[in-house]
Amino acid sequence: MTQSLERKGLTISLPDHTQLPESNGEFVKNFHEHPQSIILTDSIEPVLQKIHPDKQYAIGQDSGIYWRITEPLERGAEAPDWFYVPGVPPLLDGKLRRSYVLWQEHLAPLIALEFASGNGDEERDSTPLSATGEEKTKPGKFWVYEQIIRIPYYGIYIFDTGELEVYHLVNGKYHQMKTNERGHYPIEQLGVELGVWEGSYQNLNQNHLWLRWWDTEGNLLLMGSERAEQEKQRAEQEKQRAEQEKQRAEQAERSQREAIPKLLAMGLTVEQVSSALGLSIEEVENLE
Repeated sequence: MTQSLERKGLTISLPDHTQLPESNGEFVKNFHEHPQSIILTDSIEPVLQKIHPDKQYAIGQDSGIYWRITEPLERGAEAPDWFYVPGVPPLLDGKLRRSYVLWQEHLAPLIALEFASGNGDEERDSTPLSATGEEKTKPGKFWVYEQIIRIPYYGIYIFDTGELEVYHLVNGKYHQMKTNERGHYPIEQLGVELGVWEGSYQNLNQNHLWLRWWDTEGNLLLMGSERAEQEKQRAEQEKQRAEQEKQRAEQAERSQREAIPKLLAMGLTVEQVSSALGLSIEEVENLE
């Protein structure tokens, strides 16, 4: 629904997510962006479900965050390649979100990630909003995330080199973080670490570098397909263990069966054989 503000006797109507453009008409920059977003979302979902048993959180993937009214409207938005907002409903009035509108919800994302196809200069652009109102250059993403939206964690991942920079908002300014001993960036509020992983996903390069999550003990957070494969391997191992146990039991039974006549032939009584082999008298008599 449209939100209204009253100022000096005037009513100003602000559009909501259903009334704002959901795209600026640009193409996705490369074929890695969407798989990369899927990896991040898929692997962190179990963590978020534990943090939010009420399911009050939202994840945006190449979705607009509107922070001002402009002409055209889409110039008033930034669209991180991936972001997470805690404490908001996944749907609005039963409708899927078309964008995230700050003046409607007032909560900033906890973390935003940009996947840079170039060298990251666009993502590091700190050009401020013109104070005169005569905007010749659109404010830079870095400045908007830091000064307006105030996103606590901002990551820039450069696809071509696999380099990752993460900035943390401290006292209103972004400070570039240093990695921990594992080469990861801790995101304390989520209890996870963000880093770079080399491997294969879908049909893309076997040795490609991807952004991934780890827990605070350094264990990789698995995607659904990886969890399914892990469970399949665990089931196969359990099946093999059960088969081996069955074979050992059968071998033990054969050994006992073969030992009974030998022991009886040596002059031992049924009772003595029963005691020596740990069998009941009935079992010895049945295996004679």
